[in-house]
Amino acid sequence: MNIPAELKYTNDHEWIRVEGDEAIIGITDYAQGELGDIVFIDIDTEGETLDKEETFGTVEAVKTVSDLMMPVSGEVVEFNPALEDAPELVNKDPYGDGWMIKVKISDPAELDALLTADAYTDLLSA
Repeated sequence: MNIPAELKYTNDHEWIRVEGDEAIIGITDYAQGELGDIVFIDIDTEGETLDKEETFGTVEAVKTVSDLMMPVSGEVVEFNPALEDAPELVNKDPYGDGWMIKVKISDPAELDALLTADAYTDLLSA
């Protein structure tokens, strides 16, 4: 299982990569593996400002639908347009082409509460 060290993680299996005052967010390799074949990504929160742990969309797999949770508070500035026609990118490349949203971070201090790669690995093995 792939858990890149440079990212931060949530207990809900989202990852976040910070780039200045923005962040790119997606779901982890573990999450996409548990969901199975992803068939649809529903994110209609672009332009909205959401709080940490608020739902920013849903991911639909063959067997289930799961909520996507904000790792930090912020404004959703972009949805990955490639996922409209190819939601399976989340299965193929969850940390690259399968990213979901870009967010303008409201409170950078919230990043300190997220999990490191080691802590996320420990969570999965608990």
